[in-house]
Amino acid sequence: MKTKSLSLLSKGLLFVTAILFAASLLVPMWQIELEAPQYPEGLVLKLHANKIGGDVEIINGLNHYIGMATLHTENFIEFKILPYVFMGFALISLVLIFVSKPKAVLGFLGVYLLFIVLAAIDFYRWNYEYGHNLDPNAAIKVPGMAYQPPLIGYKQLLNFAAYSIPDMGGWMLAGAFLLLGFIVFREFKSGNSKN
Repeated sequence: MKTKSLSLLSKGLLFVTAILFAASLLVPMWQIELEAPQYPEGLVLKLHANKIGGDVEIINGLNHYIGMATLHTENFIEFKILPYVFMGFALISLVLIFVSKPKAVLGFLGVYLLFIVLAAIDFYRWNYEYGHNLDPNAAIKVPGMAYQPPLIGYKQLLNFAAYSIPDMGGWMLAGAFLLLGFIVFREFKSGNSKN
């Protein structure tokens, strides 16, 4: 007996998923907002797949006083790798349309989930190193104080309120994850799991 292939709806959603992966490269993926009385308009660090943007120079200037290392795109290998990763994910999404097997989509969802976990660990490590490895000769020293931004959400850092949240690209990647999850749920629920 011939097993069923992916439904037309699932194939359409895979195409949308591919677009989300590719489009996420065109906009910031994450942002760290800093608010303080002396900066009422706020400062923001924009993390793209291939670079650091936003108020980088101002933030680097402030970080110098508390002994944090300055941020430069070329210091992070991730910015060289991520564009290829997300274009690869977009290509896989398109290939899955033609492979048309629910188990293949499930496998890709698993790989993508693993990537998300590893990316979160790497981002935490990145924040930890910058917030804890301080220059002992910094102009401003607060004993026992670290300046690690939150992985996600809010944290008070001296007189700065720091907010770490997804930007447009991050929401696109979350949307891609939800679409893949929906495809897997729908296909397996409808009895296509033998593919």
